[in-house]
Amino acid sequence: MNTDDLVQFLATHVEPAQSRRMWPRITLTGGGGGLLALGLMLVFQGLRPDVASAVFTGPFWMKLAFPALLVLGCLVALNSIARPGAPLSGLWRWLVAPVLAVWAVAGVELYGAMPGDRSALVMGVSWTACVGSVALLSLPVLVALFWVMRQLAPIRLAVAGACAGLLAGAVGALAYALHCPETSASFLGLWYVLGMAMPLAVGALLGPRLLRW
Repeated sequence: MNTDDLVQFLATHVEPAQSRRMWPRITLTGGGGGLLALGLMLVFQGLRPDVASAVFTGPFWMKLAFPALLVLGCLVALNSIARPGAPLSGLWRWLVAPVLAVWAVAGVELYGAMPGDRSALVMGVSWTACVGSVALLSLPVLVALFWVMRQLAPIRLAVAGACAGLLAGAVGALAYALHCPETSASFLGLWYVLGMAMPLAVGALLGPRLLRW
């Protein structure tokens, strides 16, 4: 077999890598980074003062559900992105659906609010701290995910980095949500999304540099 035949054979006989070992490694690594993010939040910010009563309200759980669903979506996507030959079509739905759902709820919320109340729904009382807090809490998760991704075999490095960044941002948002007093979907749809977009952008930029193999 000459070189051209060998290259053609390899190019046409690519099978997705087995995923059994991907899920535990990515999940455990992200979970470890998430525990560190939670610890940092507890030490430097603390739980919201009314958390004992907030757990009995729907908006509190909606706020947690938003980043939690993004975490699950990113885990599904990252499990495929980390495997050469795995199909990637349709993965974007797992990532976009939670954001679109929050934006839809925010639209209904703003439409039904009095004009004078809309600004308060969007800005809340803590918007200046939200974006930076989510981004900073995502850092230990992003470092942990990049460490484990370097041991796997992603071939779309910018995409892999961006997905790892979004996962880190969602975990950071989940940790910050236990401190944040805001409950409106309008606030989540703007400031939480911006906070998660920052590690996503960092991951996309660093992916081609740090995930090369």
